[in-house]
Amino acid sequence: MSEGEIPRKKGTALWILIFWILFTYLYFSITKWKLLGVDEFYKLMTSHWIDLLIYILWSVPLFYLIYLVASYNGEGSKLYGLKPVIMYLPTVKKPKGHVHFRQKITWTLLTLILYFALTNIFIYGVDQAKVVDLFESFRAIMAGASGSLMHLGIGPIVTASIIMQLFVGAKIVNLDLTKDDDKAIYQGTQKLLVIIMIFVEAIPQVFGYLQPSNKFISGLDSFAPGYGLFLARLIIVLQLFFGSYIVFLMDELVSKWGIGSGISLFIAAGVSQAIFTGTINWVPATQSQPLSLSNPPSGCIPKTIYILTHSSSAQLYGSGMERILFGQPNPVIALIGTIVIFFIVAYAESTKIELPLAHERARGARGRYPIKLMYSSNIPVILTSALLANISMWSMLFWSNPALKKIPLLGHNPLLGEYPSPQMVQELGIKSTTPIGGLAYYLNRVNGLGSWLLPLINPQRYSYVFAYQTYWQLLLHVIVYVAFMIGMSILFAIFWIETANMNAKAIAQQIQKSGMQIPGFRRSPAVLEKILNKYIPAVTVFSGAAVGALAAFANLIGTVGNTSGTGVLLTVGILIQFYEAMGREQLMEMHPVIRQFFE
Repeated sequence: MSEGEIPRKKGTALWILIFWILFTYLYFSITKWKLLGVDEFYKLMTSHWIDLLIYILWSVPLFYLIYLVASYNGEGSKLYGLKPVIMYLPTVKKPKGHVHFRQKITWTLLTLILYFALTNIFIYGVDQAKVVDLFESFRAIMAGASGSLMHLGIGPIVTASIIMQLFVGAKIVNLDLTKDDDKAIYQGTQKLLVIIMIFVEAIPQVFGYLQPSNKFISGLDSFAPGYGLFLARLIIVLQLFFGSYIVFLMDELVSKWGIGSGISLFIAAGVSQAIFTGTINWVPATQSQPLSLSNPPSGCIPKTIYILTHSSSAQLYGSGMERILFGQPNPVIALIGTIVIFFIVAYAESTKIELPLAHERARGARGRYPIKLMYSSNIPVILTSALLANISMWSMLFWSNPALKKIPLLGHNPLLGEYPSPQMVQELGIKSTTPIGGLAYYLNRVNGLGSWLLPLINPQRYSYVFAYQTYWQLLLHVIVYVAFMIGMSILFAIFWIETANMNAKAIAQQIQKSGMQIPGFRRSPAVLEKILNKYIPAVTVFSGAAVGALAAFANLIGTVGNTSGTGVLLTVGILIQFYEAMGREQLMEMHPVIRQFFE
């Protein structure tokens, strides 16, 4: 449908233009902290043309999108008004026919190799020594590498998915995802939102956290005197956009031409790498200093062997065993916790309810429809972790970013998130990205027994833990974090089942189209839906709560490689699902009837 065929309300463009002019005046008045007069506003527009150009570059596209949505006057959701933009977005075309298993494996492996290559290409012009990773505690599950083209990882993709799921699930956006047209608009809008979120997450990070090197700035200054810093930041933002959008397209490539999900593949690859290095890495924790008992190997196994072979009996019975079992980095208890989570998730993934099915025409053709205990898969915990990562990022930006901390109510507000001063970082040895108060503190990941259980049991022995928090704050932190992980995982599980067409109604229609039916019941979608409703809603809530609880439990115990419990949980689930997906692909190669059922 071209722009001329889309019905629109007359006069909307004029109202949007008036609103944009008013918004422009208020925007520059707020940034200057006073109401500007006409002369002041004119001087500002003419003398600060770089600021005006930047404002136009983001405000005009934004208000154009608002116009497209607000002016739509046809049937269905207002999002249909975005069609003129959505139809021109880059996309990976769907295969016209069946993609053979060998070809899918090839595309999946090539995408994985490209992902690892991009994580090792650092952003050109950034001073790597001054990089502050706002996603540090969530890095393993953000599927990226700090300071590289993959710095943002899957953050913008998952954030866009969260927003769309919340809007559709809460019926703010009126889309029926069982209809092909509505589903196409949903996916197209999500692509557009991914682009917006890339800039929303990239631009604030360039101001203070991904600083351009002085050499890079001076080089650009010689090319455009006075604008070196602006051009350096612009180039860094464009590199971040390139890397993040490539990730998005690679996810589409795997989903359409490969096996499984690209996002899941990248998460599993990053976490597996971190677990491997966290287990056997023989390089000392502080690389600038030689190996010693105070600076042992950082890997769990080499560290344990080194302390056991270089410590006296008195040292082992003193603090040696405690360092082996609980001391960071990569204590033995973390390796044990990682293994325990692996077996728990493997068992839970294999537990399922199987509904008997029979083909209506092919006599004797029978099968089973499995409803897994982990029905919602690992998607809810991915979305929950992404939400926590965004809370962590934006709370720090509002606390320390020179521009954002001046915003009323949100800027430098200790209720939203409080972070340590440089003096506290130096004296206490905590990281500048670790929240010490506010909402960000209570939702921050709990990392291992040594950070909460041992201090709660023996406050005197671990008094340094209470340098910025009280006993009850630490206890409340653990309770709030676990409750949030479980509660949000349940909520996202419900939304995911609806938006992914995995609810009882969609599954009933899928079974009906495949020509299958439940023996002993009338062949009707309504009957199938009624039977499935006995299982799917309850299993959805349970699976959401289970993955949230498992992720929180793993974080409380600790994991090797600082991957987080969520990362381990996701990786195990992803690998099991990848193995099952490979089995399904091979079945589809052998039996065309089964292919029809899965498609």
